Amino acid sequence: MMKPIVTIGLAWAAFLAAPALARVELHKVHSVAVEGNLEGNSADRTVHVILPPSYDKAKKRRYPVVYFLHGYNSTADSYMGRIPFDEDVKGAPVEMIMVVPDSMTKWGGSMYSNSPTIGNFEDFIAVDLVRWVDGKYRTLARKDSRGLVGHSMGGYGTLKLGMKHPDIFGALYAMNPCCMIPRPASLADAKFETMTVEQALAAPWMERGNFAVAAAWSPNPGKPPFFADMGTSEGKPNDFVLAQWAAHSPAAMAAGYVGALKSMAGIAIDTGDTDFVKPDDILIHDTLTKLGVAHDWEIYVGDHGNKMPERVRTHVLPFFAKHLKARP
Repeated sequence: MMKPIVTIGLAWAAFLAAPALARVELHKVHSVAVEGNLEGNSADRTVHVILPPSYDKAKKRRYPVVYFLHGYNSTADSYMGRIPFDEDVKGAPVEMIMVVPDSMTKWGGSMYSNSPTIGNFEDFIAVDLVRWVDGKYRTLARKDSRGLVGHSMGGYGTLKLGMKHPDIFGALYAMNPCCMIPRPASLADAKFETMTVEQALAAPWMERGNFAVAAAWSPNPGKPPFFADMGTSEGKPNDFVLAQWAAHSPAAMAAGYVGALKSMAGIAIDTGDTDFVKPDDILIHDTLTKLGVAHDWEIYVGDHGNKMPERVRTHVLPFFAKHLKARP
């Protein structure tokens, strides 16, 4: 009669001894910054929050926070499907909260920029979202406990927002960041001037990227239906628009933000050896080196995304465990 009781007891003991799991919460966060945009992008943004294993038990403990920015033509949901954030957070060297917000727009991505056409997505991340997270969760609500990481367009956003908001973010990790090279005139194709909305929506994703860039970087509220200036005017490159686009290149911006960059506890940039954005990433690495901005730099064996999920676990979270303060 005792054997079943012993068996149940052992099973219960094994359950209690099992490692705690990270918990994922899904929210809709209203962003005042995105309200009223001309594209009609929703101001109610999907946000995934991954809480560390001890969060529900250690009621007085506060945690560092890492924000993850997704890439172009993708969503927060799609990155949650690609990256096992719950497993990664559970196994992180230091317990932290991960936040994965959605910045998808009509043309495939916000470029993490402020624009009357798309909405102010820079302010959504750096102001509205940070304030909401700090108000809802037990965070260490300060720069030196707050990190920013992103992949591709998200890597671009990481460097851009880090430069512009050094009072908010204290460490940056740009994974395969795009758009470091100022957008060239060769991409300003005159055919985009005459496309209809229907044609643009049906275009290949790289072509739709031109509309995303224009909406974010050269908005023109008086020019429907795209409410943006494209890279050409009457079939010829528009030098002013190209200058607007170039002004949003982090490599071009960096010289004006050396102090902000040097204030970071750590900066890391990586790229794959066969990644199509490798020239962009070499440029920002060379630029930061020239400006005397310390940063970690790696070219690894891989392409634009095939190693990204595992590197979140093996490189990104250890980086933030090292550079973010995890205690009051």
